[in-house]
Amino acid sequence: MKSLLLKNFLRSKGLMSGLILLFISGLISLNFGKHFLEKNTETIQKTAHYQQITIDRYAEYVNTEMGLLLYYLRFGLANSPDRLSGLSIGQRDITPSVHSVTIRNLEEQKYSSELTNPMYQLLGNLDFSFILIYFFPLIIIAFCFNLISEEKEEGTWRLVLSQAGSPQKMLRTKLAIRYLSVVLVLAVLLFVAKFYLTIPITSAFLAYGLSCLLYVSFWFCLCWLIISFHRNSSQSALLLLVCWIMLTMIIPASLQAWVVSQYPVPEAYATVLESRDGYHTQWDKPKEPTVDSFHKRYPQFEAYSHPAGKDYSWLWYYAMQHMGDEAAAKDSKALRDKLRQRNEFSRQAGLLFPSIHTQLTLNELCLSDLDNYLNFLEKLEEFHEQKRLYFYPKIFEESPVPSENWNAFPLEYFQDTILINWVNLMLPYLLISLLCLVWAQFNFTRHIF
Repeated sequence: MKSLLLKNFLRSKGLMSGLILLFISGLISLNFGKHFLEKNTETIQKTAHYQQITIDRYAEYVNTEMGLLLYYLRFGLANSPDRLSGLSIGQRDITPSVHSVTIRNLEEQKYSSELTNPMYQLLGNLDFSFILIYFFPLIIIAFCFNLISEEKEEGTWRLVLSQAGSPQKMLRTKLAIRYLSVVLVLAVLLFVAKFYLTIPITSAFLAYGLSCLLYVSFWFCLCWLIISFHRNSSQSALLLLVCWIMLTMIIPASLQAWVVSQYPVPEAYATVLESRDGYHTQWDKPKEPTVDSFHKRYPQFEAYSHPAGKDYSWLWYYAMQHMGDEAAAKDSKALRDKLRQRNEFSRQAGLLFPSIHTQLTLNELCLSDLDNYLNFLEKLEEFHEQKRLYFYPKIFEESPVPSENWNAFPLEYFQDTILINWVNLMLPYLLISLLCLVWAQFNFTRHIF
């Protein structure tokens, strides 16, 4: 019986065409991922190259005042993409992979990004996670929706009942053949991705593969549940398509709308406004209060003072720039906290919906989620602070520009860490899949074949 069912499956042009289409679309998605990784690598390499050229050029021509030179010089911090992010691009296509900042006001520089063709952003990226979450379920539905109804509608069901010792066992065999064929395509695609995208074998890559396998398994369990109701082909297909639309479109969009309404971020506008007002308004104010506030924040610089009666000094100017960051600090922290709350709520709510859970999990494993970018921004603040504290004394003491070793400031890199919670990763899939199987078994038990 098993060999006959396998032969029938292999002879089915429609089913084999579905597997081939799935495989080809997966390969196309891997090419998108490779292009994304190459583009990011090129951007980072060019930034590293031109940063040193720019520093050398400015240091050669603006060599009289350290304060004036550092008004222009930019120092870069790169958020190096993990090779695994070629499979799930996530937030990385809308957030910059490199931030180059001066030691002036940071808040205005945080959210600047490279120019991108809006048409390209509209089309988005056909990465592997998209194929997995949206396309794999459609192929699974096409394979399974008529598992029983096909036999009934072709008039062979009574023959199956008379010849098969256990009709349910025969159906499980048909489902298992389809399951193994889809899993085989998935495994081959991940195997190709490992070499094509040069992904190292790490716990993150293994967790990524496990998440893909569990997501595919969930959809087969859901199909098994739907066919257990013994509906005709059109009804089963309609039910499964409704499930697909709800799980991949309606529920995620509704959840996103609810999160945005529950966690509004007016701080996004307030941060920029407060930052600009924080230093622009200092031009019309007495210089001493600004310098005093700076000394209070950095007591190690109290020995440096603003010349009495003068309208301008580098000490006052950089103190004024710092006041912009100080004015926006509260709103900036509130913005980050709100964004983390949004992400955490989405993660918790996603435990109930495999499609959302899969997308968030894959992005997290690939370091392409919102948390990674927020961690990058926090590291950028530390990076900016280090540069300021290093150069402030040299500016205030009017150190000669040629005395500084400008080759000692290459592009720096931020590497986030991946913390895998295996229980949280697997439990939602296992519980929901088990629920589908138990419900399906109940339906088969009470249904008379």
